[in-house]
Amino acid sequence: MENRKIWTKDFIITSIINFFLMLVMYLLMVTIAPFSVKEYGVSTSTAGLVSGIFIIGTLIARLAVGGLIEKVGSRKILMIGLTVTVLASAFYFGSVNLPLLMANRFFHGIGLGIASTATGTMVAQMLPPSRRGEGIGYFSLSTVLATAIGPFFGIFLSQHYEYSVLFLFCLVLSVCCAAMFFFVRKTEAVMPKKSVESAIEKPGIHSLLEKQALPIGLVTLLAAIAYSGVLSFISFYAEEVDLVSTASFFFLVYAIAVLLSRPYSGRLLDLKGNKFVVYPSLILFAGGLLLLSGVQTGWMLLLAGGILGLGFGNFQSCAQAIALQGVRPERLGVATSTFFIFLDFGFGFGPYLLGSLIPVIGYRELYVVLTVVVLIALGLFMLFSNRRKNEVPAAAE
Repeated sequence: MENRKIWTKDFIITSIINFFLMLVMYLLMVTIAPFSVKEYGVSTSTAGLVSGIFIIGTLIARLAVGGLIEKVGSRKILMIGLTVTVLASAFYFGSVNLPLLMANRFFHGIGLGIASTATGTMVAQMLPPSRRGEGIGYFSLSTVLATAIGPFFGIFLSQHYEYSVLFLFCLVLSVCCAAMFFFVRKTEAVMPKKSVESAIEKPGIHSLLEKQALPIGLVTLLAAIAYSGVLSFISFYAEEVDLVSTASFFFLVYAIAVLLSRPYSGRLLDLKGNKFVVYPSLILFAGGLLLLSGVQTGWMLLLAGGILGLGFGNFQSCAQAIALQGVRPERLGVATSTFFIFLDFGFGFGPYLLGSLIPVIGYRELYVVLTVVVLIALGLFMLFSNRRKNEVPAAAE
């Protein structure tokens, strides 16, 4: 009989590990560029590269690690990722020039990509299939909290202390992750010996990406590009519309909206199906962006933040659960990796693409364009859903 329990000791510890990993990521994401400018006197564009090269390392790691999880198990992969993360966190103290700092940022991105793919896979393996959407919804709250808390603490520490204190804090968090690893139960290898031999003999794109996860991955890519426009430019937009003081609460409202709604959206995904959650999530996401484009007052800005939390915040966790639907147990690692590759690509390269539009069209028009991007994502999801319905028996969906 299926064990329907979600909140096991392993689930809780793995979620905390993921929270600390993401907290370190966002602490440094908002502070490493100013650090580069202050410490090495580089231009803002070079400082942006120092920050963005982290994402490149993460993407490369995700491409490589999905297939490895099949062969050696997610727990061993997590151990490797945490080891790299601890070393990278320590090496920030030795980054005495710009090339060393960039090399370490790339190295750190690899560690984060390995470790976060492993935690996502481990959670998918722990959860009962009938409650996987709900469980992943709870697990992904660890990332949401880090998204809200990380930038706040990063800016606070950098404003009131030396950067060495910030780096020490990140190192302590990384060491805590490594220590908690030993309290997670050993997981069995998920790939039969015969399958391992087959994967070694026939390497290719199949070993890097999961076909089942590609459709929702493409939808996620567009959604991530749209949300990257919020993450990267909301502070500049707030200055333009003279709402800087209110903007400091924007992501707090976003996080509260996600925290209150995500447990229910995950459960609805399991009970009612994909369309019941994804359609309203993407519609709310588009509506939040459209409202953002016309913001005039503080309450409108905060309302847009709450609607975006209900929209993109719930879409992100549900899309991760959808990426794992219909995937064989031994392919969960590749499917998890595939989903995050599209998500990271959108977050990492979206700002560069959108940044080139801002001088031409401005911030308000940018959010109108992103509203259209989300509606295109909704259309793609409808297309993929209808195709899947025609190909897969209803019972399997």
